[in-house]
Amino acid sequence: MSDAELAGQPAAYWTGVAYEALIAFTRARQAEQGYTQPQFWLLRNLSVNDISPDGEGMSLSALRAAMASYLRPEDDLAAEAAVLVERGWLRRDAEDRLWLTEAGEQARVDLGRNAPAIRAALHEGITDADYVTTLKVLQRLISNAGGPAA
Repeated sequence: MSDAELAGQPAAYWTGVAYEALIAFTRARQAEQGYTQPQFWLLRNLSVNDISPDGEGMSLSALRAAMASYLRPEDDLAAEAAVLVERGWLRRDAEDRLWLTEAGEQARVDLGRNAPAIRAALHEGITDADYVTTLKVLQRLISNAGGPAA
């Protein structure tokens, strides 16, 4: 498409296409390494060294609420947590809260090392300046649409 044709394209369509492609790419790379994106999020949300403010255990419903803005409809946190319990990365207490184990914290750190390679593959051929411009344009579109400020 020419620049003039691109200028007339609907941003909502292209942001949706981009979202689906980026999520699919990221999840495929994570699957190649033997884990899922929701599993990584569970580890992160339970780690005092990452998202958890206190490192305390959380129920599945509390974890779902904490991840509501980025969970996908097909994400089954109960099944994902069961896998992590089986691996010894999470444990359940008597109140059925999930807690990060020492092995789970090490797994979170190890799995997090995959992120730079995923980012590098996605950003190939894109300068930091172009990326920043793209995000600023998206932020302005969000603002113009009355969405939340970044």
